[in-house]
Amino acid sequence: MEMTLRWYGSKFDTVTLQQIRQIPGVTGVITTLYDTAPGDVWSRERIRELKEEVEASGLHIAGIESVNIHDAIKVGSADRDKYIDNYIETLENLGQEDIHLVCYNFMPVFDWTRTELARVRPDGSTVLAYTQEAVDAIDPEDMFNSIAADTNGTVMPGWEPERMAHIKELFEMYKDIDDEKLFENLKYFLERIMPTCDKYNINMAIHPDDPAWSVFGLPRIIINKANILRMMKMVDNPHNGVTFCSGSYGTNLENDLPDMIRSLKGRIHFAHVRNLKFNSPTDFEEAAHLSTDGTFDMYEIMKALYEIGFDGPIRPDHGRMIWGEVAMPGYGLYDRALGATYLNGLWEAIEKGAR
Repeated sequence: MEMTLRWYGSKFDTVTLQQIRQIPGVTGVITTLYDTAPGDVWSRERIRELKEEVEASGLHIAGIESVNIHDAIKVGSADRDKYIDNYIETLENLGQEDIHLVCYNFMPVFDWTRTELARVRPDGSTVLAYTQEAVDAIDPEDMFNSIAADTNGTVMPGWEPERMAHIKELFEMYKDIDDEKLFENLKYFLERIMPTCDKYNINMAIHPDDPAWSVFGLPRIIINKANILRMMKMVDNPHNGVTFCSGSYGTNLENDLPDMIRSLKGRIHFAHVRNLKFNSPTDFEEAAHLSTDGTFDMYEIMKALYEIGFDGPIRPDHGRMIWGEVAMPGYGLYDRALGATYLNGLWEAIEKGAR
C-alpha cells in the first residue's frame, strides 16, 4: 500500500504540500480541482498544472477525490448523457496525465451528513459527530445553516453554499428516486464510462454512503456487503471498484469490516481508514485512529487489507482538531499526521509478523 493524505489544493487547504511531505511514510496526495462544479470538464492543462505543483514538492498525485457526479446522472434525467460525456472527457484527460484512480460517490443531495462539526471530547479535542435525533428534529433546508458556523471559514466538500442554496430543487429532483432506480442509474453511468477506464487503466473507486442508512428519506445504496457485491456483479469489470472507508461502512454496526474487506479482494482500489466512537447505534463521533480511542479494531482492518494483497493508496481520514489548530473540520494537519504514522506502524507490524 501507499500512504497518502487528502489535499484540497493550495487555494483552499490550510495544510501545505511541504507539511505533508514531512509526515513520515507519506509519499502521495489524494487531491482534486476543488473549484470545479459537478458536470464540468477538467481540462488537461489544469490537471497538468496541479500535477506539476504536487511533484515540485517531492510528492505525487496518487489519485483524485473527487470528480463529482452531476445530479442529472444520479436521477437519470433526459440530459444525463451530456454530463456523462463530460465525465468521460475528464477521465481521458486524467489518463493522458498518468492519473489512474478516481474516488467518487453516488449519494443524493448530501455527500455526507454530520449534525455537529465541533463536538468537544473529554480530552478537549473537537470532532465531527452525528445523532439521528438531531436529524429527525431538523428540516433539511436548515441543515447547512445548523453547521455553517463551525466550518472555520472553509468550504466543506459536498456542502458548498451555492449547492445548499438549492436544497428544495434537489429534493424535488430525487422525489421519485428509490434504491432500485438509483442502482439502475449507477449501472448506466458505469457501463458508459468503463470503455474509457479500460483504455486508460483508470480505477473507479466508489465511496460508501455516510452514514450507511437513509437520511431525510433519500435513497442510500452503497451501505453494506450485499449492496456493494451487487454493484460489483452488475458491472463486472476490474476497474469498477470501491473506496473502502471504514468510517462510512462502520456507521452501521452490523457491517463486519474485516469480512467486507476480504469479500472485495481485487476490487478495493483505495482505502480510508479511521475510527468512530459510538454512544448509541445512531449517535457516533469521530475518534483518534488508535483502536482504544474508538469502537473499531484498527489492527484487524489493516490486517484484512494486507491479507487480500491490497497495494493501492490509503489515507487516514477525518481527524480530530487538536493543539489549537484552525482548519477545515476533519482535515487539519496534526491528527491526520498522527493517524498516518499509526496506520503505517500497524502495517509494518503486520508485514513483519507475516514473514
